Amino acid sequence: MIPLNNILFLDIETVSQYATYDEVPETWKELWTAKSAFLLRGKEDETVESVYGKSAIYAEFGKVVCISVGLIQGNSEGKKLILKSFFGDDEKLLLLRFCEMLKRWAMDSNKYLCAHNGKEFDFPYLCRRMIINGMIIPPILNTAGKKPWEVSHLDTMELWKFGDFKNYTSLNLLAHTLGIPTPKDDIDGKMVGDVYWRQKDIQRIATYCQKDVVTATQVYLRLHNEAMILPDNIEIKD
Repeated sequence: MIPLNNILFLDIETVSQYATYDEVPETWKELWTAKSAFLLRGKEDETVESVYGKSAIYAEFGKVVCISVGLIQGNSEGKKLILKSFFGDDEKLLLLRFCEMLKRWAMDSNKYLCAHNGKEFDFPYLCRRMIINGMIIPPILNTAGKKPWEVSHLDTMELWKFGDFKNYTSLNLLAHTLGIPTPKDDIDGKMVGDVYWRQKDIQRIATYCQKDVVTATQVYLRLHNEAMILPDNIEIKD
């Protein structure tokens, strides 16, 4: 088993690049119309404008507003989870700060990244946004040219599948299934855009993101028959 101290658990929150469809430049409206075509199939009550909020899940049309990470410290008898978030309106700045931390932490080859559905969403989204922002992708995050066994990425959803590729299991469902407190006690992913653009409450988004990191960490521990981390042993660093 991989040493728990060698795993960085993470989660990201993303929003659309513009608050409303009306603010999107004309060229990008044309591109979104083409991209969103499949979202509108069989949905006569939806329009290009009404589904614009879903642009947040595509790196070409969205942006990262928060990255939360968690590290396990201590031994099996007294494990602690240390959390830290990088968030704000300046995407490039938060990505740079995250990369600086990641490079320092992953200086050796025995470090791993773990996220729920990370291989399909978090990891590639971060890489794409870094490229768009003219940044160099940290080696631990970059999969280009690597063989499958050389990629240091873990995914709790993939671990739960046990080789079954037929369905998607949300973090919320998996947490409930394993008896882990749900992270959806305030907002959920569908509300992030509204909280960011209308309420302008980025701290609320960071708190939500941190809860997802805690939950993903607890899920990973349960999947490996490890004792979960007690609430009093979870610490948030500035």
